[in-house]
Amino acid sequence: MMKIVWSNGFRRAFKKIVRKNPQLKDQIIEVLVLLADDPFTPSLRSHRLGGRLAGLWSCSVAYDCRIIFSLSEDEEILEMFILLINIGSHDEVY
Repeated sequence: MMKIVWSNGFRRAFKKIVRKNPQLKDQIIEVLVLLADDPFTPSLRSHRLGGRLAGLWSCSVAYDCRIIFSLSEDEEILEMFILLINIGSHDEVY
């Protein structure tokens, strides 16, 4: 199980998307649990991004809802963690 860290930008985007689509909240929570367990679970369709988002990853929550995240390592304890960067529709996050 990996640790998940919410960036301030992700926190703001999460509140905004849940305000617009309350039905997505449970789905997002489920995806975050799967992400913590294994970021490469096939149902998440995780993939590396390119261009200005090179070095970041994306996974799917719903048809038009994506989570942008990075895989980072905590230097002190040498453990990988997931930094959540953004969430929103395809057009909002890319």
